[in-house]
Amino acid sequence: MPTDTATWALRDRVDLPTGTIAVDVLGADRPGTPVVLTHGTPSSSYLWRGVAPALAEDRPVYLWDLPTYGDSTGADPSVAGHAATLAALVEHWGLTAPVLVGHDIGAATVLRAHLVHGTPAGALVLADAAVLPPWITGGTRHVQAHLDTYREMPTHLFEAMIAGHLRTAVAGRLPEEVERAYLDRFAGTDGRQRYLDHVAGFDEDHTREVVDRLGDLAVPVDVVWGEEDTWLPLPTATTLTDAIPGARRHTIPGAGHFLTEDAPEAFLAVLAGVLR
Repeated sequence: MPTDTATWALRDRVDLPTGTIAVDVLGADRPGTPVVLTHGTPSSSYLWRGVAPALAEDRPVYLWDLPTYGDSTGADPSVAGHAATLAALVEHWGLTAPVLVGHDIGAATVLRAHLVHGTPAGALVLADAAVLPPWITGGTRHVQAHLDTYREMPTHLFEAMIAGHLRTAVAGRLPEEVERAYLDRFAGTDGRQRYLDHVAGFDEDHTREVVDRLGDLAVPVDVVWGEEDTWLPLPTATTLTDAIPGARRHTIPGAGHFLTEDAPEAFLAVLAGVLR
């Protein structure tokens, strides 16, 4: 598949009750343990372009876009809907003990798929995980409470707001073409509606059951956090790690919430340790 900034795209589609899901697999013929990468918000599988090809040198790497994110369609952009989708995809792919990697609400998706739907996993990697309440930020709650107002906001002002928000996801600075790749998904009237649909779908009730069952996790769990994450600050990583039996915590210096943008090599090093 194309893996550069300008041409990143998932090549296949799977029709599920939750939507038509964009998917792909790299390194399908490799012998190593399969890895499934689940992105969060406001992103897509594009988030993984700096790590997926390197991982796929030794193992199959499965990629997908959450329903209504990236190139996937659907009608339920919620953690509950995403988890049902992941459970169906793992069954569709015939995976029996993959390493499930999730970022942001993708981590909540991975946990809910495993704990609620019984999706098999050999190990879990939770990166800058939006799991413990309150994971919906104050700014996002304001948008949720005033969806009609934001829907009527002039497009250029809305796009400037989203751009400012995205820039706080990294500790450094996104290259212009990378920032554009993220923001293009939310450009124009349709993009604004897509973004607001995502925000409307955030519901901490969908993670409460997961949080209540963290102590039941019986597979290896690694919690990975960007040291400079301003969306979900570093103490959250400690609290989450302490709630999971035997979990290991990894801190990545110089990385913000989008740690695969700030420090892809460091994130790959953590994954290499997990996969050993």
